[in-house]
Amino acid sequence: MIYDLYSTRNKPIYPDIYRYDAPSPKLRNQIVQILIAAIGSKESTRYTPLSEEVYDEIFSILLREYGTIDGGRAKNSSRLQWLRAYIVTDSNSEQFLDVLELACQMIDTHVRSNWIDFEALDNPSEKPDDALAEINERMKRDGFGYEFTNGILVRIDDQYIHSEVVKPALFILQDFDGARGEFLSAHEHYKHGAYEECILDCCKSFESLMKTICHERGWITNKEMGTLPASKLIIKCVENKLIPDYMQNQFTGFKQLRVFKILCHVKNHRSM
Repeated sequence: MIYDLYSTRNKPIYPDIYRYDAPSPKLRNQIVQILIAAIGSKESTRYTPLSEEVYDEIFSILLREYGTIDGGRAKNSSRLQWLRAYIVTDSNSEQFLDVLELACQMIDTHVRSNWIDFEALDNPSEKPDDALAEINERMKRDGFGYEFTNGILVRIDDQYIHSEVVKPALFILQDFDGARGEFLSAHEHYKHGAYEECILDCCKSFESLMKTICHERGWITNKEMGTLPASKLIIKCVENKLIPDYMQNQFTGFKQLRVFKILCHVKNHRSM
């Protein structure tokens, strides 16, 4: 929950420019408080609390992926104490994003699906949806340009593009693993300024999505799945009225775009 304090009421709520390389100490403290409020923090001598199991799972995943992780502090404290220290002081910016994404995923899936047990045994004070919404709002107010959406942390480069393009695309692609993976790869290339690779992966994602839809609806055969170019797939979608009539000119014209043809040629050349 975010309170409308006197000290913040007459100030701009959001900064004009996002930063990506350094979460502020204030944000780090706010994040750890929200995570504990959502997961719980009950201590027990009779059994391992559900919340401690979640914190232990986060620690175990990071330990496996990093190979080592401040073992001295971890050996002499509970996983909750470790998580609090790791988020607030011990992690660099990249590690902060890693642990934040993992914790948000745990809240979004494990805590949500077992909420009755967590609420009864571990005293969480904030429901999963409220906690995740507050985390996003806190980052936005702090000017830290990331948002947890559709199960992952994504970078917000431009608020309009993020809300009108990235989020809707991730929502649409949530049941199309191949196309979603290629779109996320394009987003990652975009973050690093690799614009040719970004557009290439966008085209691949678009093509994968059309192939899946056309195949599931019986418009193409298994053999055609691997041979039809994007331009032919667009025609299939237009012919079968997947594209509304008022948008058919735009989609028919899209396959004529020079950049689309060039990138499809590059993709085909690289796959040889």
